Amino acid sequence: MRRGRNGSGIIGWILVVLVLGAVGFMGFSPKFERQAPQVSISQDGYWNFRDPIHVNIQDVSGLKSFKATLSTPHDEWVVVDDNTPSLETKKTFDVLPPKGVRRVEATSVTLKIEATDNSLWGLFMGNTFKQEYTLVIDQHQPILAIIGNSYKIQKGGSAIVIFKAEDTHLQSLKIQTNFGKTFIAQPFMKEGYYASLVAWPVQEASFSATVIARDSAGNEARSGVPLRLKDHEYRVSNIELSDAFLDGKIAELANTYDQTAGVTDRLEQFRIINEKVRSDNEKVIHEITSKVSNTMITDFNPQPFYPLVNGQKVADFGDHRIYSYKGQQNISNAYHMGLDLASVHMGPILASNGGKVVFAQPNGIYGNLPIIDHGFGLYTLYGHCSELHVQEHDNVSIAQEIAKTGLSGYAMGDHLHFGVLVQGIEVRPEEWMDTKWIYDNVTSVIESAKVIINQR
Repeated sequence: MRRGRNGSGIIGWILVVLVLGAVGFMGFSPKFERQAPQVSISQDGYWNFRDPIHVNIQDVSGLKSFKATLSTPHDEWVVVDDNTPSLETKKTFDVLPPKGVRRVEATSVTLKIEATDNSLWGLFMGNTFKQEYTLVIDQHQPILAIIGNSYKIQKGGSAIVIFKAEDTHLQSLKIQTNFGKTFIAQPFMKEGYYASLVAWPVQEASFSATVIARDSAGNEARSGVPLRLKDHEYRVSNIELSDAFLDGKIAELANTYDQTAGVTDRLEQFRIINEKVRSDNEKVIHEITSKVSNTMITDFNPQPFYPLVNGQKVADFGDHRIYSYKGQQNISNAYHMGLDLASVHMGPILASNGGKVVFAQPNGIYGNLPIIDHGFGLYTLYGHCSELHVQEHDNVSIAQEIAKTGLSGYAMGDHLHFGVLVQGIEVRPEEWMDTKWIYDNVTSVIESAKVIINQR
């Protein structure tokens, strides 16, 4: 009898160990994970009942089944029913309206999502996600109309566009160009009206801009900005590098910049400064000058920019400079994205228009560099200064002295590198120095648009 009891006890302990082992295995094995699938959908409260709703699912054990059902008070459709097990940990399904149904009488639909994973948890049934989403049906495009725009835009230049965009559920508004740049419009005059400066970069062969209004349901309205294009041929300068230049200015700068640390070859130092350092410096400038306020603007009437009294042009905007050295062609190249002006040694630089200083410190090849935000996405910069008389966040007024010309950065003689930017794109300073150009292409367009808007 004792042996029987001992045998039973041993068997009992074995069973306990096996049960505990099984419980431990189920508790820690990925095959018995207890987390339901994580599900997200691309629409948030609205749907145009046309574009697919993207359903993204994540689960460590993969997906066993997925089902999507659309319903209204009077109808119900199973639009996706996938029972093919998959070991993929991430999967996407597209939910579309039922075939043959383009419109519904109801103002909203209910989307029911059911997703079950491959886990062996729950008596091998897996973990299931269930959720219902109510989506308001909106099949109407936003109202979009161009109110006014500049007649033309020149390569390397600027233009303005003013338009109306209305939608109860307006989500986004942008001006998309053919070269990838997106311009942001600023509220103008009254609710539902917007305005923006646009720019055609020197490096781009063509230009087009399209206003795109999109609502929360995914409906879009598009309108091309009817600008006449005017080409402009910019100078190509072939420049021979001298030993004096390489041993002088370039060696001096190479000892200053981190990008040239440890580089001893003179031509490589020049390439890095002319390309890498320049690119890094311009990235700073573009990031700062890409910002646009979202507050409503009621007017924009800039005065011509004359930053340097009696300043004479010594280098053109848009000049494509190609460098060679002792028979070696195309050592490096770069575009000169400002207008160089010179007057007297350490000449006073004046603000021609009011604005806010958004940058005032050294910036690589540009030397001591103040940048002023004049509003409406228009910025000016002043390179190679010997002295800065403003600080970041300062508000400047017309005729205020902001700096003095100099030799800081990549400058061979005392001068001012004057740049104008529209939402991070360098544009021809000459346009913004011309009273007639400003009137014909900016202020007269604004005045005409005001008349139209005030009549509505």
